[in-house]
Amino acid sequence: MLFWIFLVGGLAARYAAGWRILGGALLLCVPLIDVVLLGATVLSIQDGAEPTVWHGLSAAYLGITVVYGHRTVRWADAKFARSFGGAAAARRPELRGRAAVVDAWKSWLRFLLAYAISVGLIFGLVMLIGTLDEGAPLLVWLNPLTKVLIYSLIWPIATTIWPGKASETAKENR
Repeated sequence: MLFWIFLVGGLAARYAAGWRILGGALLLCVPLIDVVLLGATVLSIQDGAEPTVWHGLSAAYLGITVVYGHRTVRWADAKFARSFGGAAAARRPELRGRAAVVDAWKSWLRFLLAYAISVGLIFGLVMLIGTLDEGAPLLVWLNPLTKVLIYSLIWPIATTIWPGKASETAKENR
């Protein structure tokens, strides 16, 4: 939640209010929120708190924000720049043929990285707790994360099988 508060607050300060320094400072706090969340989770477990699914959620969330946080900030910054700063809309690349296949697999590999970080953090917290039995509430998150990883394979596989025809401009640029 703090991620979104600092992100929207920073962008609103930067573009809507014209406070570029404050906006930049708030946006710099966005990745620090991840560090604070990880520290709070570790301290909570070290202080003897009973592990809950919320500890597991924080680990799953961290893996995803480490991989997708910067992209989300860039995307939101571009949206705010268009809406409040008068920036021109960026040209969207035409994804057909080989470009579509490469993009689909890059996207899936990006989620694979987020998955690996999340799973690593979950197991790191379980090791901090001591045993798999005690860490079971954290391991609950392996199920949905693994399902998303597996089901998300449908898109790159389908795109590889049916990539669409490359546009004429893409053929000319080769």
